[in-house]
Amino acid sequence: MIVEFANQTQPEFAGDKIAAVKKAATERLRPVLMTTAAMVIGVVPLLTAAGAGAQSRFSIGLVITVGMTIGTLFTLFVVPTVYTFLADDHSGKVAGQSQSVLANEQ
Repeated sequence: MIVEFANQTQPEFAGDKIAAVKKAATERLRPVLMTTAAMVIGVVPLLTAAGAGAQSRFSIGLVITVGMTIGTLFTLFVVPTVYTFLADDHSGKVAGQSQSVLANEQ
């Protein structure tokens, strides 16, 4: 989501990938954190289970919690960093599309 949003907003910043990915990460921060929080809070009963099978439930809950946390950290920090190195320049994309639409209308 961050990469697609950054690709769409890059023309607004005249092809500046760093500014586009900062805006994308800022815009997508809340949905990413809310999704992670909802999942981790939903797993709390597995982490606090007692009785028969509690160890296996705890193991599953721990894997989900750690996996979601690591995945969120990668989403918020690693993906934007890698985007700045690997992303294509989309600064002329909007201008090129509007010119082709005008050419097709004539």
